[in-house]
Amino acid sequence: MDRFDFVIIGAGPAGESAAYEARSRGASVAVVDRDLVGGSCPFWGCIPSKSLLHGADRHATGAAYPWSRASARRDYMINREGIPYPDDGGHVRGLGDAGATVIRGVGRLDGPGRVVISHDAERHGVDAKNVLLAVGSETKIPPIEGIDKVRTWTNKEATSARDLPRSLLVLGGGPTGVELAQVYARFGVPTVVVQSGPRLIPTDHPRNADAALRALERDGVTVRLGVRAVRAHPAAQPADPDVIDLDDGSTAGGHAILLAVGRTFPLDDLGLASVGIDPSDRQALPRDGRLKIADGLFLIGDPAGPELHTHQAHYQGERAVRMALGDSVTPDYRALPRATYTDPELAFVGQTLEAAREAGHDAFELVADFPKTAKGYTVEASFGHVTIVVDRASHELLGAALATPDASAAVHECVLAIQARLKVEVLAETIHAFPSTSRIFNGLFSDAAKQLAMRAGGPVGN
Repeated sequence: MDRFDFVIIGAGPAGESAAYEARSRGASVAVVDRDLVGGSCPFWGCIPSKSLLHGADRHATGAAYPWSRASARRDYMINREGIPYPDDGGHVRGLGDAGATVIRGVGRLDGPGRVVISHDAERHGVDAKNVLLAVGSETKIPPIEGIDKVRTWTNKEATSARDLPRSLLVLGGGPTGVELAQVYARFGVPTVVVQSGPRLIPTDHPRNADAALRALERDGVTVRLGVRAVRAHPAAQPADPDVIDLDDGSTAGGHAILLAVGRTFPLDDLGLASVGIDPSDRQALPRDGRLKIADGLFLIGDPAGPELHTHQAHYQGERAVRMALGDSVTPDYRALPRATYTDPELAFVGQTLEAAREAGHDAFELVADFPKTAKGYTVEASFGHVTIVVDRASHELLGAALATPDASAAVHECVLAIQARLKVEVLAETIHAFPSTSRIFNGLFSDAAKQLAMRAGGPVGN
């Protein structure tokens, strides 16, 4: 029986990150995956969707960038040029060059420190000092009567389509649904988004949700909020759309129906019972990002929580290895950034004003209307915002959100400020390039510092 310091089940972003970190520390590593080494992000998620968003933006702004060009560029990005399925050879070679053993197959726990791997009609066991479960997530199939009778897409079909559908119905208004709705609408596909809640992107800042709505409606998307799909009806003819009944008595249709209502986590078949863990027990697996779930056993990536981000998976893979090797570290998600790559981009870190107050902070909020800023004027913005939340007691930044063309980059000043617990006075004294989006933050930091000084009865500065 082979023995490794780490056996990692799942070779997505979390598993790859863990493998590279372990190898950099001299630990022996085996990585097991049944499908694409690299996971969903480079082949069915982050990379193809951002490539298509780029193509859609070029097309919408008048460039000679038809769907055929966007699709071909996407295929190049996911290593699928002229072939039906992506080639993950680069990821396999990278892990191999780092000294990791890559095994194609299905891994399952068989007691503490033991993993059974099934592949090529064979089974064999490996021993491990530490086992990392990095199995990712899958598209949630909503419990809708008849959903198996209509033409549904998961994110895989939506990010890999080589032909445009005649129309698209998106069930779910989270980041995936919003991004892909904008892609297809900008290429001329009649698109409808159905969201059961009162706003889009419910885990994002409310102002970002409003910006997402305005962006989609600007691009011709019909957005239905506060309605839920209850029944699906297949089209009578292939040229007709499939139809979804909604709980308000209305209907919505599409020649493709994108399921974007959430994700599920494939934990049931991992053999967790062999180590005394019930995968349905939310106390044993609470999705709070703690990572270590038993001695020598770690859960990383999407199933670990607290959210679903590739950068969170990278962080957790490295952090779990460090914890297993005895480093005095624990996960810290105070400064976990979120980004949605629509036009405009949306970014958020930390807490909203309401969440900060609920957590006991004496917090206040300052908001800049992006179209009225120098940066907003230069890009002819018609909507957008930059928002900060500050703690009056500590003078620290608690949260920041923005809807601007470069939000995913500009937010990282606030990510660092929250992580390092910087005072707004320090941020206000920092020189920011004009007329960047970060300069808008600079103005808000200065205003916040003045408010705090006035409250304390001291000088307000320049």
